[in-house]
Amino acid sequence: MLRLAPAGARAIVDMSYARHFLDFQGSNIPRAMQKLVVTRLSPNFREAVTLRRDCPVPLPGDGDLLVRNRFVGVNASDINYSSGRYDPSVKTPFDIGFEGVGEVVALGLSASARYTVGQAVAYVAPGSFAEYTVVPASAAAPVASLQSEYVTLPISATTAYISLNELGGLSEGTKVLVTAAAGGTGQFAVQLAKKAKCHVIGTCSSDKKSAFLKSIGCDRPINYKTEPVSTVLKQEYPKGVDVVYESVGGTMFDMAVDALAVRGRLIVIGFVSGYQTPTGLAPVKAGTLPAKLLKKSASIRGFFLNHYLSKYQAAMDHLVKMYAGGDLVCEVDLGDLSAEGRFIGLESVFRAVDYMYMGKNTGKIVVELPRSVNSKL
Repeated sequence: MLRLAPAGARAIVDMSYARHFLDFQGSNIPRAMQKLVVTRLSPNFREAVTLRRDCPVPLPGDGDLLVRNRFVGVNASDINYSSGRYDPSVKTPFDIGFEGVGEVVALGLSASARYTVGQAVAYVAPGSFAEYTVVPASAAAPVASLQSEYVTLPISATTAYISLNELGGLSEGTKVLVTAAAGGTGQFAVQLAKKAKCHVIGTCSSDKKSAFLKSIGCDRPINYKTEPVSTVLKQEYPKGVDVVYESVGGTMFDMAVDALAVRGRLIVIGFVSGYQTPTGLAPVKAGTLPAKLLKKSASIRGFFLNHYLSKYQAAMDHLVKMYAGGDLVCEVDLGDLSAEGRFIGLESVFRAVDYMYMGKNTGKIVVELPRSVNSKL
């Protein structure tokens, strides 16, 4: 059974008739949509991905929502996905995009126990770079409205929240280094560490980003374009830092290892500096790593959100409440300052990915999807 939004009424129809109803019985849901599809495995997003303009709108299953996307998030790992690194056995074509905010326009009967047609949700599910996405109800969270800020929560904020809670061991006075601190997830690591009464150092690439970091409580922003990170850490933190939230990789990873205090903990949530390479990796000084860790009784832990799904819903609910209560800044970058202006429409996802890898963004990069001219929504 499927619940959906026809023109002027709600209905429950048998799944065998759902497609006929969607297409011909006055539904607000069009029969076709646009979406981005990976048609060639490559870390070059423009080479890997194609915009297809006449794709059938998918049907939700019993426990699913059909979401009309209003905003979608761009992640550094989108090019890992387009290159097939997450699943080497994957075959093209396949959908892409990890998260979005939109309106529920149809849903399965089981999903209707918690959600209703017309409700705004934020979600994490594959295939968000599309006008419509089928989302398992368990992967969605109700939100107050269709605001771009909510796109920051499903991946970027939950990654920071869960990883720091599970692996960080934060307490008052803990010295925390956040790399790429003004980016999509770094901004949350800074704020959550400050709420735990930590001293926070954040690396970034411009004075504008330094100012943003100060505005969200960062004690010591470091613009690595004007200050050598290793020198600052050695001079101002001679005993080292207790926790590193690391997403850059390469030389930044090496500097972070060297900066660890005794019993320091380095959390790897990514290594973006290597994602555009054929291997997806940036070289690090692995040969000396065991000795460095042993000398300080230090540790390195990897964090991949999919391995902590048992913690996800509680984290998401908490973060939504924090934002709604004004206790969390969710900075978004919609590309207003980019050369061609605001990121609007699926075709602008390509520009948004380029913008991210040029290091231009402050906060989470978000693409706005206007209502289709072919849609009655």
